[in-house]
Amino acid sequence: MKVIRSADELKAQIKREALFPVGFVPTMGALHEGHLSLVRIAAKECSLVVVSIYVNPAQFNNKDDLKNYPRSLEADLSMLGKVLAKNDIVFTPDDKEIYPVEDKRVFNFGNLGNVMEGLYRQGHFNGVAQVVSRLFEIAEPDLAYFGLKDLQQVAIIKEMVRQKGYKVRIVAAPIIRENDGLAMSSRNRLLTQELRNKAPVIYNTLSVAASMIQNCDIPEIKNYVVRTIEKTGGLSVEYFEIVDDKYLHPVNAKSEMKKRKSYFGCIAVWAGKIRLIDNIELQLV
Repeated sequence: MKVIRSADELKAQIKREALFPVGFVPTMGALHEGHLSLVRIAAKECSLVVVSIYVNPAQFNNKDDLKNYPRSLEADLSMLGKVLAKNDIVFTPDDKEIYPVEDKRVFNFGNLGNVMEGLYRQGHFNGVAQVVSRLFEIAEPDLAYFGLKDLQQVAIIKEMVRQKGYKVRIVAAPIIRENDGLAMSSRNRLLTQELRNKAPVIYNTLSVAASMIQNCDIPEIKNYVVRTIEKTGGLSVEYFEIVDDKYLHPVNAKSEMKKRKSYFGCIAVWAGKIRLIDNIELQLV
C-alpha cells in the first residue's frame, strides 16, 4: 500500500492507477475490526481501495472529546498493511489539506439532522458533511463504505450525496461486535476496565427490547431499556428512540408501526465520561 498525505498527490495517484471501481473507506483512525471489515468488503468489490485516516475537528462539539480521541497512526498503518494490496492507498492528511480555507458551509438535512445525535451533538453532522464531501471531492470514489453502528450518519451521508449530486454509491455494512456483544468503537479503548465489563449490557438490553416489541408498547420498552442499563451502575442513557428506517422519525406508539417494516432502536449511553452508541433492527410481525 502507499501512504499519501497530500490531496493533490492522492488525486494524481488515483489518476495514474486508472483502476475502476475505486472504493473509499473514511476513518478517524484508532482502527479496529469494524473498520477492517469495511476495508475487506471494499477490497472484494473494488480494483483500488483508498482508506483515509483523519480526525476531523469540525464534527466534535466537545473539545475534550476531540482532545482525548485515540490516535494510533503507526498501529493503524500496520493493521492496514495486512489487508490492503500493493496499489491501494492510505490517505493521512493534516488539517490544511482538508481545510485549506475555512469551511463555512451549512447543510440542511431536515429531520435527519434534528433527532438523536443531531439533537444532542449540535453541529456534529454539519462537520461530518463538510469533511465527507471534501474527501469525496478529493478521492472521487465510485463506492464508499460506512458502518451501520453510525446508522444516523449513514442516512445523513446518503442525503448529502443526493443533495450534492455525487455519483458515489454508499455501501452500509453490518455492525461488528466484540464477543460479549459490545459494538466495536474506537472509544471502547478509553473505558475503564470496570465500565468495559459493564458495557455489554447495552446490546443485551437492546436485544431484549427488540423481542418485546411484539407484546409491549413503546413507552414500556423505553422504560425497560433505561431502567435496565442504568441500574447496572456507572452507565447513563442519554436517549433511546425507536425510529423508522428511512427518515428516522421517532415512533412513540406501536400503533404507528407497520408490520414487516424495519425500524431501529437507537441508543446513546454515557459510560463514565465516554459516550457509546448502538442500535438494533426490529420488526412488528
